[in-house]
Amino acid sequence: MKNRREFLKQSSGLFGLSALHLINPPKALLSFSTLGCPSWNFSQVIQQAVENKYSGIEIRGIKGDLDLPANSIFSPTNISSTRRQVEDAGLKIVNLGSSSNMHFLDPKKRQSNLDEAKKYIELANHLSCPFIRVFPNDLPKDQPEKETVNAIIQSLIELGDFAKTSGVKVLLESHGKVIKSDMLLHIMQETNHAHVGLVWDFFNMWSITKEPPAIVYSLLKKYILHTHIKDAIVSDVGEKYTLLGEGHAPIREALHALKLGGYAGYYSFEWEKLWHPEIQEPEIAIPHFSKNFSTYWQ
Repeated sequence: MKNRREFLKQSSGLFGLSALHLINPPKALLSFSTLGCPSWNFSQVIQQAVENKYSGIEIRGIKGDLDLPANSIFSPTNISSTRRQVEDAGLKIVNLGSSSNMHFLDPKKRQSNLDEAKKYIELANHLSCPFIRVFPNDLPKDQPEKETVNAIIQSLIELGDFAKTSGVKVLLESHGKVIKSDMLLHIMQETNHAHVGLVWDFFNMWSITKEPPAIVYSLLKKYILHTHIKDAIVSDVGEKYTLLGEGHAPIREALHALKLGGYAGYYSFEWEKLWHPEIQEPEIAIPHFSKNFSTYWQ
C-alpha cells in the first residue's frame, strides 16, 4: 500500500508539472540579424523588433555598413545612448557579426583579421553583448588543410585569451567550407577554451553535407551557444531563400533537437537580404518569422 501511495503521489506531481508545462510552455528567445534589413536605420530595427515580439537583435550591419566598430552609433559620444535605446525597448543585443576570417596563413592577413575581431570583442564588451561571430571560413586549395585548420584553432585561442577579461565569447560560425561536423568538433576540442564556442547555422551545413541536424547537434551540443535559422529551396542551380517553412530545410528536426537538448540561447533569423536583394522585403520576412516560429518549435 505504501508503494502504491507513493506512486500515486509521484504520478500526481508529474501530472501537475505536465499540466503546468502545457499552460505555460517555455518561450523561445527570438532575434533577427540586421543582415535582413540593410535599408533600416537603428531606430527602425528597434521598432520592428518590439512590434514583432523579438527579444533580441543580432547586429551584422547598420544601413549596409558592416564596419560596426567605426559606426557612429557606437562612437564614444553615442554608445551610451545606443545602449539605453536598446534597454528601454526591453531588448538585448545578442551577437555582433564580424567579417573576420580565421583561415589565413599569410601573417599580415591573419593579423588584420585578428585585429578586427578584437575590436568587435571590445565593442561587444561595451554593449554588454555576450557574443561576437567570426568565420572559419575557407579551406584554400593552395594551403595544406591541416595547416589551415590549425590556423583556425590558434586564432580562436588567441581571441579567446583576448576576451578573458570581458563577458564576451568568440563564436565560430559553421560557414563557408568548414561545415562538416567532424571538422568543427575537432576545432572546438583542440581550441578547448571557455571563451570560444559555435554559432550553429544548421542550414549552412545540411545544404552541403546533408548530415541530419539531430546527429550534428548531438555531436556539437556542448559548444553551440547561438543559432542562425533560415530556409531555402535547394536545387542543382543553387539555393533560393524562402520564408520559414516554404523551403527544403529540416527546420522541425533542428529545432526539436535544440529544444530537447535544453538549448537556452537565441534562435536568430538570418534573412540574407543584403546579399540577395531579390528576396522578400524585411517588412514581410521579419514579422513572418516571429509569427510562424512556434509552429515548428512547439
